[in-house]
This record gives sequence, C-alpha cells and structure tokens, in this order.
Amino acid sequence: MEPVKVGLLGLGTVGGGTLNVLVRNAAEIARRAGREIVVSHAAARDYDPARLEGIDRVEVSEDAFSVVDQPEVDIIVELIGGYSPARELVLKAIENGKHVVTANKALIALHGNEIFAAAQKKGVTVAFEAAVAGGIPIIKALREGLAANHIEWIAGIINGTGNFILTEMRNKGRDFADVLAEAQALGYAEADPTFDVEGIDAAHKLTILASLAFGIPLQFDNCFTEGIGKIEPQDVAYAEQLGYRIKHLGITRKTDEGIELRVHPTLIPERRLIANVDGVMNAVLVKGDAVGPTLYYGAGAGSLPTASAVVADIIDVTRTLTTDPGNRVPHLAFQPSELSDLPVLPIGDVETAYYLRMTAEDRPGVVAAVAGILGDLGISIEAMQQKEPAEGETEVPLVMLTHRVRERQMDDAIARIEALPSIRGHVTRIRVEHLS
Repeated sequence: MEPVKVGLLGLGTVGGGTLNVLVRNAAEIARRAGREIVVSHAAARDYDPARLEGIDRVEVSEDAFSVVDQPEVDIIVELIGGYSPARELVLKAIENGKHVVTANKALIALHGNEIFAAAQKKGVTVAFEAAVAGGIPIIKALREGLAANHIEWIAGIINGTGNFILTEMRNKGRDFADVLAEAQALGYAEADPTFDVEGIDAAHKLTILASLAFGIPLQFDNCFTEGIGKIEPQDVAYAEQLGYRIKHLGITRKTDEGIELRVHPTLIPERRLIANVDGVMNAVLVKGDAVGPTLYYGAGAGSLPTASAVVADIIDVTRTLTTDPGNRVPHLAFQPSELSDLPVLPIGDVETAYYLRMTAEDRPGVVAAVAGILGDLGISIEAMQQKEPAEGETEVPLVMLTHRVRERQMDDAIARIEALPSIRGHVTRIRVEHLS
C-alpha cells in the first residue's frame, strides 16, 4: 500500500517536533495507522535543518500554497498559526479535496464554523486535537470517550503562561509584573503577552471545548474574558488563608437558560486536584452525568507534547481515508444537523460566588454598612475577615466571601459599596467556583 503523504506548513517549534516524531517513530506509527506516513513536502521561510530529522527527504518551499496544491499530498498539516493566511490555506486545501490537521486554536475558534461546513461539503476531515491543551487528548475525550454523557460543565487551566505567573505569585509572594518579566525571559510568554495574560488564548480554547461539550456553533465573540493583571500578592495570600487558590480558569456550563462561557481569575478550594496544578502545566476538569468528574492533565504546550497531538490526528485521518464521510466522528462531536441554538449567556446572567477585597476606614459602622448593602440586594456572606491596620494607618483591608448570586446583582452591590465615603478606591472582585 502506498504511503500517506503529508504536506507540512511550518517548520517552527511544533512543525519541527511533528516532523521529528513522524520520522523517529515511523515504524510504530505505521503499525498503528496500517500504512506508512511520510512528510513529502513542507513550507517554511526560515528553518534550521540541523534540528530536523529526515529533512533531506522533504521537498521544502517558501510558498505554502504550492504545498497545498501538490496533487500527491493527502493530508495538509497547518502549523503556521494566526488567522491569515492560515484560513486561506486551510480552505484551499479543503477545496483541493485534502484532509487537514491543525493546531491553530484561534483559527478554529473564529473560523471553524466556515471551515467545517466546507469540509463537510467536500467530504474531508479537519482534525484539531492540538488546538486545545497541547498534548492532552481532551478533544478526543469529549468527542469519543465521553460521548455517552450529557456534559454538565468544564473547568480548565488551559494557558500555561498564566498558570506559571499565578503559581510564582503564590509560592514566592512576587508581583505580577515581576513574574511576567521572568516568564518572557524563559520563553513562556511572548514579547506581547496580551493573548496569554488577558485570557484571549484561553477563550479560543474554551470556545472549542464548549462546542464539543454542548453541540453549539463556535461563538468566540460571546466568550467573557478577564485577565490576571489586576491580581495582587495580597489577594493570593488572603485566598490561601481562606482555604482557596487563585487560578485563571476557563469555565463553560450548561444551564436551563443557556450556556456559560467565561475566562477569568477564580478562587478554587485548595483541596481540589485542579487547584494543585502548578507551573506551565494544563488541566481540564469535565463533569458528565454518567461518568462524574474526570480530570485531564499534562503539558499544554511545547514542541513534542503538541507534536504528539498533531501526529495522533494524522494517524486518525489516515485510518479514515477509506471510510465513508458520513461514518466519521463529527468535527464538533454532534452531527452537523443536530447543533443546538441554545444561547451563550451574557456575564450578567451568570451565577457564582465571589471574593471581595476593599480598603475601608478603621472605624465603627463600616462593616455594618457594607453588610447592609449586600443584605439589601439578597447577597449572603459566607466568611469575612477584617485585617489589622499597620502601625499609624487609619485604613484596613476588608475581605469577604459571598454565596452564589447573579453577576448583575454583584455589579450593583459593588457600585453601592464603592460609593460609601468610608471605602477607599475600587473593590477587587474575584469569582469563586467550588467545582463540586
């Protein structure tokens, strides 16, 4: 049987890792796939041949479209990243009748609906396991392993940079800016870290997970996103004292009213396994009605972990080359005609508990005034701590945890609290999830 020929777009960190894994593990991969898989063509403008195994047997071009147009190539692997020209390359590959494997979460989150519709029409597969959580097989778990379940919710640490920063802040009491600079020096964060620390990268991934879990179209624009730049060391310390840890979570939950889709800093009870995922590691917690909670943990980025997922997709596609398109696993887990129009909820309609920290005058009646506002709006207090003032200071930190309440009620409460003459500056608000 003829080998399956792969066209590799990009020979950077992930592209190079993918080539190396395919060459290094060629015999084992052929045993699993039933056919030999070889990279016959690649596109790259700048690469280091010394770190690429078998590159001498690959026809390399600077023109990615020429690779997509090669008639002998069966599978196009898009590892360029970004929105364009990745979108145009993938759509051209589909038009040419080629299967596609991609690690591009931004592309899938924003243009996946269009890409999957085109693939469905042409009878080809678009595989994207590496787009979420690197080497963790979370997409396969949702599409296949948990197919018997109604998925109730997903909570994930799906950006290693943000998790590294929060871990360092907790372990060493360091400031956000200080740890961010180290993350950039170590190569965990880009020179422009916006996508990581503002939650955009996690929102891309969560958008994909929500579609797989609940059978809804991809809706990145409806994902609420909040970064970690305002988290202070004192918040990390107070959370620890209360028995919680702060993680930058992506959370999606199905309710009677619609789908929650949100990325933000979150207090999690320290006894939860996911609260103990540290450094650059990723973890995704999935709650199904039949299986209960399941946790998927591993490296969320890096050359070989991500290549592991890319190559697994190439093997899957190879196995289905002779399969009738109607019998393949659907791109978004549900049959295209069965996607739901259940809406994504605005953040104001989401119900969660809260951690609140404010600076208050150290005098009688202040706590009562704050508690009165919360009580008037039907917000119950679970715990409260008033810290001792520093010597010579007339202001003190006031920290509290609330029970669950709708976000819009909390917005109203915070506005009223900040208007009190005894409260200084803004109220810090971090959402709390018990994940039980």
